[in-house]
Amino acid sequence: MELENKVALVAGGASGLGRAVCVDLAARGAVVAVLDRDAAQAKEVVRELGGGLALGADITEASDVERAVDEVMRTLGAVHVNVNTAGIIGAAKIVSRGTPASFEDFDRVIRTNLCGTFNVMRVAVAAMLGNEPEDGERGVVVNTSSGAAYEGQPGQAAYAASKAGVIGLTLPVARDLSGKGVRVNAIAPGLFETPMSTGLPPDVREGLVGMITEPRRLGRPAEFARMVRAIVENPYLNGECVRLDAATRLTAR
Repeated sequence: MELENKVALVAGGASGLGRAVCVDLAARGAVVAVLDRDAAQAKEVVRELGGGLALGADITEASDVERAVDEVMRTLGAVHVNVNTAGIIGAAKIVSRGTPASFEDFDRVIRTNLCGTFNVMRVAVAAMLGNEPEDGERGVVVNTSSGAAYEGQPGQAAYAASKAGVIGLTLPVARDLSGKGVRVNAIAPGLFETPMSTGLPPDVREGLVGMITEPRRLGRPAEFARMVRAIVENPYLNGECVRLDAATRLTAR
């Protein structure tokens, strides 16, 4: 799908990987709707882009997302691209010093990363199906998984399960939409420069870089955004999760 004059809804677009996606898509001529729980920061991103639409919404709430997409349709007239980067982390072993992990914490991570992704996707896709096809395409969805979906480390049960679930959504939803002109893919990023990683102590960051094969550095958000764009622009890529991790494989310790 060509991006010029298309409408892109980016969930989690106010910071990190999502913000980089907003910048990249806008630079290619897309009109970006920035959806984020931090409404003020979403407005700041739109201001920096020089246009678009800021949407404050909680992706775990059905009514929030439905209201946000309704606003996109009223204001911008369509949804052609949906990129889902919103998510949270959680760290806890299933039992620690004899105490079971908090079910509420596990549920919160699954609800945000997996259920929240599905929540945005279901409403965005419904909007896409009203588009006139362009070279057979009505829309493209790109979701965000993680390398932890494949090699979760100790304490990552909730996070790894949520991101594995995102991969599990990809093929069946792509098949749900067979013949309707909407493609669904995912990216599993490795270790990237994000607000989370920049706040880590230097020795921890060095340990992360030590896991990376080549190039030996953390990924740049702009590189994630370029992969999103490549997926959107390649009409034959569907039902796939692309690992973007410089051959990184997380270890058991």
